[in-house]
Amino acid sequence: MLTVTSVNVNGLRAAAKKGFVEWLAGTSADAVCLQEVRAEEAQLPEEVRSPEGWFTVHAPAAAKGRAGVSLYTRREPDAVRVGFGSAEFDSSGRYVEADLPGVTVASLYLPSGEVGTERQDEKYRFMGEFLPYLKDLRARAAADGREVVVCGDWNIAHHEADLKNWKANRKNAGFLPEEREWLSRVLDEGDGGYVDVVRALHPEQEGPYSWWSYRGRAFDNDSGWRIDYQIATPGLAAKAVKAHVERAATHEERWSDHAPVTAVYEM
Repeated sequence: MLTVTSVNVNGLRAAAKKGFVEWLAGTSADAVCLQEVRAEEAQLPEEVRSPEGWFTVHAPAAAKGRAGVSLYTRREPDAVRVGFGSAEFDSSGRYVEADLPGVTVASLYLPSGEVGTERQDEKYRFMGEFLPYLKDLRARAAADGREVVVCGDWNIAHHEADLKNWKANRKNAGFLPEEREWLSRVLDEGDGGYVDVVRALHPEQEGPYSWWSYRGRAFDNDSGWRIDYQIATPGLAAKAVKAHVERAATHEERWSDHAPVTAVYEM
């Protein structure tokens, strides 16, 4: 069995003070992918930077206090790669991957974007470079007899079932037609060739949402978005036996505005 968890921690130092350390100590995951770490490695407390029983790799952004991705694995990776060969984005703390036996696990933090601003242009540039890389990664993995799972905050709700208030968000970043079309290409058997693991296991479910705004009573009303995914090659997706969102019991028990998304693969 291989258990993989992905979560946007919304600032790892803050999350560590709110319950992340205790969550990590209790998880049964074999690999944990973090996004929006927002800290240099030296700024993290020891129990977060290099916790006992884990091998860690941290890929902070060159711009201090922004983005940042990390990977925690129970066993030492055979290889680790930061970035995906992008001159613009490889130092932006957006992507890191590690090779484990038979599978490459990656942590992705895709730019969130904002309509009418440079942030949206940045998001489109990232998407334009990342899809060809995903195809190449899948091809290289297949040649090596490996599977791939790219976990993280993709910052796109793919379908209407993936966010509560979809009608009000049709012109907002994260649910724009061109963003959703791009994600459809990632998941197109004849194009990107990947599978949305949670949706494959729960095809009819609303959500399950993984992010709720801190504003208002979004969490209490379950007015959320499903933007955190495990996107896997078909061979690995076919081995997924269960997947769920680790939603906190109460608003007060949350240590991020996102919840961990966990999938179990029967290897």
